[in-house]
Amino acid sequence: MTERMVKCMLLNEELPGLAFQTYPGELGKKIFDNISAQAWQKWLAHQTILINEHRLSPIEPEHRKFLEGEMEKYFFGEGSKIPEGYVPEDDK
Repeated sequence: MTERMVKCMLLNEELPGLAFQTYPGELGKKIFDNISAQAWQKWLAHQTILINEHRLSPIEPEHRKFLEGEMEKYFFGEGSKIPEGYVPEDDK
């Protein structure tokens, strides 16, 4: 089976795409069509930082809305910022 390749908008390279649409709706379709599996993994790590640092609960609608906005910025906008005061585990 041949991997589906995409011109990744985040990493600006031709890379293997996602195997399936990982997020619902129009944003999910846009991600599926334009974002590589490698870039998606980077987002998941960034999203974990956002959830932990902002103490978000993905079941809360307003928290999901915030994360979706950050996802849009991360992939297609000015980028999603690491929360102020964040210290990576390796630096603690």
